[in-house]
Amino acid sequence: MSLSIFLLWLVCIPLSVHPLPAPGGFQLNCGASEDITHGNLKYIPDKGFISVGNKSAIKTADVLPVLSTLRFFPDTSAKKYCYVLPVIKGGKYLVRTTYYYGGYDGGKEPPVFDQIIQGTKWSTVNTTEDYANGMSSYYEIIVASLAKTLSVCLARNVHTTSSPFISALEIEYLGNSVYNSTDFSKYALVTVARDNFGADEEIIGKTSENILETSDGKYVKTIEPSFPDDQFNRLWQPFIDQNPVVECQNNISSSEFWNFPPQRVFASAITTSRGKAIKIQWPPVSLPSTKYYIALYFQDNRTPSPYSWRVFSVSINGQNFYKDLNVTANGVTVYGSEWPLSGQTEITLTPGNNIPVGPVINAGEIYHILPLGGRTLTRDVMAMENLARRFVNPPSDWSGDPCLPPENSWTGVKCSQDKLARVVALNLTSMGISGSLPSSLANLTAVAHIWLGGNKLSGSIPNLSTLKELQTLHLENNKLEGPIPQSLGQLGQLHELFLQNNNLDGRVPDSLRNKKGLNIQVFPGNHHSS
Repeated sequence: MSLSIFLLWLVCIPLSVHPLPAPGGFQLNCGASEDITHGNLKYIPDKGFISVGNKSAIKTADVLPVLSTLRFFPDTSAKKYCYVLPVIKGGKYLVRTTYYYGGYDGGKEPPVFDQIIQGTKWSTVNTTEDYANGMSSYYEIIVASLAKTLSVCLARNVHTTSSPFISALEIEYLGNSVYNSTDFSKYALVTVARDNFGADEEIIGKTSENILETSDGKYVKTIEPSFPDDQFNRLWQPFIDQNPVVECQNNISSSEFWNFPPQRVFASAITTSRGKAIKIQWPPVSLPSTKYYIALYFQDNRTPSPYSWRVFSVSINGQNFYKDLNVTANGVTVYGSEWPLSGQTEITLTPGNNIPVGPVINAGEIYHILPLGGRTLTRDVMAMENLARRFVNPPSDWSGDPCLPPENSWTGVKCSQDKLARVVALNLTSMGISGSLPSSLANLTAVAHIWLGGNKLSGSIPNLSTLKELQTLHLENNKLEGPIPQSLGQLGQLHELFLQNNNLDGRVPDSLRNKKGLNIQVFPGNHHSS
């Protein structure tokens, strides 16, 4: 499910002044060649965060600079196209992707494709309707990082007819104090709606931090508000229906509320008259049948006094959500961490007996609770990432999680379907790869088959004695040098070893010559004595 905004409403979001990885996050302008500044807000080019794809400019008039470029991915052989972002391991992040097609490729409709985050399919990107209505689209997810990097990937699916693309990618560090009723080791939260009830303009942004040089050569940090004021860069859409709207008279601090909604969402509210219930069709879309995280924010809109309070009950689709909620001028948050919804949703606020004023509501958030699709053993991930760095010209999709999702594993990589996925086979035969074999290859302790023949690999064969599951090792037709490791003879499962047509030297170890059931090919080529 995409969220949309009119093109001229999109406001850039500030780049943290901290070195990466930055606790405050950062924003990427995809396909751009230089920084883009909007007031004191900045996007940076995506170079260095992704190694594949092509840049393109949008020729549509009157779009904001951040939507004027994009990166697209024409390589149909790649299983995914991944950004890799520096993060704090275990940190909780809001990730937002923004799309504006702009007919960059001469087409009339944008392509449909998938989004993947840390090996879990996040959503399908379909911006066709928004684009037809002159709007950009954005998608959000809240997720905990599994390592010191976080991958955000695009991938083709059966509906993809042209190149996937992306306009902007933003990441914001949330800390541990928000949405902490969710177990982020098992789930992520996908934004469905985040609305400011009774508002007539969109709320975007955060406070900005600046480092200034004083006249005496010292540096000081200044924190100044930038419009608007959500400290986590969450986007709050306006929501108005047939219910009366009121302005609120009490300035309160968002720090007093669960999840820290921005102060501006309490400037307006939906209400009704004494004795009446409020019925709100929200969110205004039909929802798939699953569980959702729901947070609702309330504040009595009157000038603070001993009488600034009201009591009402909250129900969702006829089910009690909170009974006899006492809302004062100080405000209150009510949330449900796993609430089942399906189809249209109706929120009803029913006043208590003899309460002199009607119910009131200021804002709400709703997230789809997304089960994570598993993970790959960290040791395997690190070994594969090191292998990718040591290879010259590896497959273009060798970025992100090497195993997950299973249909988007790296080219030539086969993995197990265990709770913790393991790399069980490598097959990069005759793919034009050069470089060398790192010692960390020995950390792939579940691998049974390594086929790297027909490439241009050089250097020596590392010690692979830890690969107890290895059955076949094909390194033929490369440029490998040095001796054949004696440790290969210690691998009890090994029954096929192809090393011919390299530059290896020395004797074939007795542990291999005498190994029963081993098909070993050393000649022609090499400089071995029998």
